[in-house]
Amino acid sequence: MKLKAADVWFSRAIRIRSNWACECCGKQYLPNAQGLHCSHHFSRRNRATRWATDNASAHCFSCHQKLGGNPVEFARWIRAKLGDGALENLEEKKNSIVKISKQEEKEIAAHYRKEFNRIQKLRDEGVTGWIKVESWQ
Repeated sequence: MKLKAADVWFSRAIRIRSNWACECCGKQYLPNAQGLHCSHHFSRRNRATRWATDNASAHCFSCHQKLGGNPVEFARWIRAKLGDGALENLEEKKNSIVKISKQEEKEIAAHYRKEFNRIQKLRDEGVTGWIKVESWQ
């Protein structure tokens, strides 16, 4: 699947919100490290949730592989992270059919670039820990 600018900025925003740490095991990474992934809970093929912040976590390669290869364990992990209600809402959103124009994709990219820069500024000011990324939806 081809990565678009919206995917790149979304991924960066997800990874910086966790302060470049795996949300599963806590392993710390340097900013922009390739070993920390933006892991989608529901596949990126689902356009309705592709750029939804509650549909992604920062995972190290190892946790991404472990959770991706163990659907039952992954389901437990994501349910514990989001809670039953939020997970059901996300699954309902995933099942909806959405068309996103090229112009909307540009707006999504701009939104997450702005969010990334906002969080980067907070990091530069010494703010640590998890920082909420405002979802474009």
